[in-house]
Formats: sequence, C-alpha cells, structure tokens
Amino acid sequence: MALLQISEPGQTPNPHERRIAIGIDLGTTHSLVASVRHGVAECLPDAKGRVILPSVVRYLPGGGRQIGEDAVTGGVGDPENTIASVKRFMGRSLKDVALAAKLPYHFVDHPGMLGLQTVQGEKSPVEVSADILATLRYRAEDTFNADLYGAVITVPAYFDDAQRQATKDAAQLAGLNVLRLINEPTAAAIAYGLDNASEGIYAVYDLGGGGHGWRLSPGRRRLRPRAGRLGVGTNRCCRGQRH
Repeated sequence: MALLQISEPGQTPNPHERRIAIGIDLGTTHSLVASVRHGVAECLPDAKGRVILPSVVRYLPGGGRQIGEDAVTGGVGDPENTIASVKRFMGRSLKDVALAAKLPYHFVDHPGMLGLQTVQGEKSPVEVSADILATLRYRAEDTFNADLYGAVITVPAYFDDAQRQATKDAAQLAGLNVLRLINEPTAAAIAYGLDNASEGIYAVYDLGGGGHGWRLSPGRRRLRPRAGRLGVGTNRCCRGQRH
C-alpha cells in the first residue's frame, strides 16, 4: 500500500520512517477525509459506504451526541442543539455573525470567540469542529487499522490568523497532529498537478458552501492567492470579508 508522504521541502523520509497521513476537507456544509491508497488518492468512506460527512453536530441530554447524517435527521425538531456551519464561527465574535438573530442557536458573547449554549452546556466552535474532525479521524483509523501520523487540513483562503489557530486547536482536541494547513484553492490546484510541470496561467475557483475563493497559477510551480469572499456561498450567515 502506498501512503501519502509529507515531508519538509528538500527532505525525503526513509522507507522505514513512512507513516500514514490523511487530508481533511473541513467544510462549512460537508467534510471528508482522504489518503493515498495503492498509489491513488481516495476519499475514505464510513461503515455504510458514505464518503461525505455533513458538518453537523447534535448534542443530546446525558452527554451523547450525533454527528453527520444522524445529526441532520435527528436535529429537525431540535435546532437549538444541532450545530451546523460551525466553521463560520471559528475565531469569530458575535458581532461578526450578521444574521445571529435569525439563527436558532443561543449564542454566548465573548471578547475573542463566541460560544453556543446547548443542552450539554456551552460549546465553543473549536469543540464542535473537534467532534467533526474526530469522526473523520476514527474513519481513517478504521480504514487503515492503524494510528495516524498526522493530517493536512484545508482552510479558506480568507481565514485570518485567529481562524487558522482555531482550526489547529480543534484538530489537536480531536487527537490529530496537524502537519500543515493549506488554502482550499491551493489544494485544488495541487490536485490537478498545477504545481508540477504545468505551463500557462490557470484560474482555480473554490465554489464552497460557505464561501468562494480563487487562485491564479502563473507559469510553473507558483501558486498565488488572489481573492476570497465569505458569505457568498450556498450557506450564508456571516458578514462578507474580502482579502
């Protein structure tokens, strides 16, 4: 089995040092996990063969929780405890949530990052995201029947330092070693080989559920972020930002 190799530029790990690494797309509406198997990058399915995991967590009385499809189904009559689109709240305060009054959640305003009051008490966006990431981690560990070395996680190009740090904190809480955060448009460009022997200028668009981003790839091995916009995706609840 060929496994994904992650190493610093100019360094190649020895064969006996190779470990299992995964890639995670922590999306606003859906998430997934992938790795290289038999030389091919593949999205890893759950026990029911489902690749896509809805980015939804429902907190239940007594300490239980539902994640993914179960949360979507079970949360229809329990919206205040069913947290969706939590990625929008990462590293954000309540004033950054433009439509907060129209959302079913009970927000707790904090100077740094807001909280969400649930039947299990207050949950931070980091904790909710960690539940999603842990689900993907367990899926990967079950697939390989082995512990993971680490994960590369995609983030929107517009994410600022606070949002990126919140993503790292969530991964750590989920028991993941973050090898690298990579901008979503960059990940798309690399997936199509635009960082390796590709000539010309390419525009790579990231049409996400929570925001849109794009990247120019001029010439060979140069990927430049050009724009990102929050609040123009299919799932809108926060103020638009542009970088």
